[in-house]
Amino acid sequence: MPPPPAPPQPGPPPGWTPNQAVPPYGPRSPYGYAPNWRPPKRKSSAAAVIGGLTGVLAFVFVAIVVASAVLKSAQRHDPVSPIALPTSTFDPTSKPSTSKPKSRPTGKDSTSDKPAVTLNRGLKNNTVYRAGSLAQPNCPAGNASIYNHAQFKTLILKTGKCMGQAWAPALKRVGIEWRPPGYMIAQRRGRGACGDYPSPGSNVPYYCPSNSTIYASTSAMAEEYGPLSSWNGVIISMMGHEYGHHVQHLTGISESWWRRYQESSSRSGQLALTRRHELQATCFGAMFMRAVSRSYPVTVARRDTLLWAYGHLGDPPGGPRDHGSTRSNARWFRQGYTRPKAYQCNTWVMGSSYVS
Repeated sequence: MPPPPAPPQPGPPPGWTPNQAVPPYGPRSPYGYAPNWRPPKRKSSAAAVIGGLTGVLAFVFVAIVVASAVLKSAQRHDPVSPIALPTSTFDPTSKPSTSKPKSRPTGKDSTSDKPAVTLNRGLKNNTVYRAGSLAQPNCPAGNASIYNHAQFKTLILKTGKCMGQAWAPALKRVGIEWRPPGYMIAQRRGRGACGDYPSPGSNVPYYCPSNSTIYASTSAMAEEYGPLSSWNGVIISMMGHEYGHHVQHLTGISESWWRRYQESSSRSGQLALTRRHELQATCFGAMFMRAVSRSYPVTVARRDTLLWAYGHLGDPPGGPRDHGSTRSNARWFRQGYTRPKAYQCNTWVMGSSYVS
């Protein structure tokens, strides 16, 4: 049965003029992440290797062309509809399997009789897909200015806390251990465990799995997102994308992705895997925006702004195909927002045309 037609595509946000465009986010490194990061010379453990090698899972969309080009692009691309993901590989309503550990015959030293949860940390059948919807925290955004470092930093930290309040209950109920990420927010530039932030030539925040920290520069983001400053939801959704990488890290998805990335013998295969990884983080970020839609609030007009923006964000022509086309980014943001259950963000079971 064909999917229902998508609603009319929203227009640009208020204040957008034909000569304005969000500039590209800057060059990627040969690895697709932080230009200053290199693999560690010494291996200490599997976890450290994975943490170091993944480096920065930056939300490096590249962006909006001038309005005339946008209009031409809109004419060339059909509206996207949410995806009806198959549930044949798992039952999203089932509970994780449990097993009762055997007690040791040593009295007080016996193990607990509490059932141990068997987690799936793979890509297609990960336990997170049974988590369902996110909690809906009370998270009013206020009127923070992105041009004021203190206000912008407070907004990032406040909404970051809300992201934890949304994700933690969902993960805990399926037995996934929860811990919040750290934050390093600089006014201009800084240096973290995965290199400089922002990365040279870039402006976006990034997540560093080696220390579970999100890094961001308020001035870099404000400089690039001035045309969208009438509402900061686009920026917060980008932070939600980085938080999505944290969820992938906690659930084992990032580890499984990186293992397959290393095993791939072709560059095109590696890029295809990375697109699935990034588009899933976008879907997870959209789930959060939906979770706070009442209290943030995300009005109908603001929702339309988000959908419009993600319909014009994606890999640049001639650049690395590691974050997905504008069509794919629009599809997966809409997917997470309109079908906000974790299994609806399972990019790993979809055909290549859905993650192009």
